[in-house]
Amino acid sequence: MAEVSSNNSVDECSPAKKAKLETENVLKNSNSIHDTKFCSSIFNTKRVLQNNCTRKQISIEGDFKGYEGSAVIVLEKKNFPDDEQSLKEFFHKDTVLQKLYSNDVYGSYECFPVKKHSGINATIIHPATPKHIEKFQRKELHIVNETYELYQKITLPYIISSSFSIEWIHNILEHKAEQDKVVYEDKGEKTGFILINDLKWDGQPNTLKLIALPFQNIRSIRELNASHLPLLKNIRDTGISVIAKKFNIPASQLRIYLHYQPSYYYLHVHFAYLMFETPGIYVEKAHLLSTVIANIELMHDYYTKAVLSYVVTEGDHLYTKFLEEGSISEIKPKSTEIEK
Repeated sequence: MAEVSSNNSVDECSPAKKAKLETENVLKNSNSIHDTKFCSSIFNTKRVLQNNCTRKQISIEGDFKGYEGSAVIVLEKKNFPDDEQSLKEFFHKDTVLQKLYSNDVYGSYECFPVKKHSGINATIIHPATPKHIEKFQRKELHIVNETYELYQKITLPYIISSSFSIEWIHNILEHKAEQDKVVYEDKGEKTGFILINDLKWDGQPNTLKLIALPFQNIRSIRELNASHLPLLKNIRDTGISVIAKKFNIPASQLRIYLHYQPSYYYLHVHFAYLMFETPGIYVEKAHLLSTVIANIELMHDYYTKAVLSYVVTEGDHLYTKFLEEGSISEIKPKSTEIEK
């Protein structure tokens, strides 16, 4: 391995390249940063929205010089590969190990691998609306127990009036975008769906994450009933078969689930490798597809009768409405005034 180096600076664009890119960006007068090549140094950071230490992820609000509108950049550490060749590259002669301390047989080091393995994943949202910025901002969480009456009174009006655009889903279903990510397509009118790579999947089998998008337009599990059983079973059975053949992962090692509340209101089913602890698998959000099917078989209108518990973030619309309804108890902060 290489000797320890004190120079840990990150490569930057040359002044000439930076000036050229900035000029091109201004002249192009594009509404979105995604429409052209750009240098990362034109991003001006404004504030950290959230720093998730568990996921090794940070969300930053800022803007791009020469472009209108705010932007959100999400940086996340990559998963480690587990194939022998890639692991060898972590112990390349140019890899730098910097000792922090040692105690008996244990030593702690900082490792600076070769450039190929030192990258991080970056998601850029631009132009970012206030709703996008709010979505990535850290807030306190609260559990609500939603009856179907509360769903009709509070949640459904919110979904109708305030949900994110799902145009990107229709682009996939209509073969206008992301067709290189499609794993399988069933064109059935009633039971058809597209199985596609999750946006954040890095392609490694041990982090497999796929999404099934049905052609039927269903908002969420609240709208499911017995008429949807053929669709749900086809997604389950066909998805399992396709993944077994293509990725050599059996049904017993798949976590197949739906979210409620979902990130977007178009029913979709997640397929993930069981050993991969992907975000959103906790009991207050994830509903196993097998359980959803069993519930509907037990009672055809189960999801118009069930109480569904989920998390809302402090300050958002649903939190405020449930607070007004009395479904959330607000705890007043303790006074910090010193008694005399």
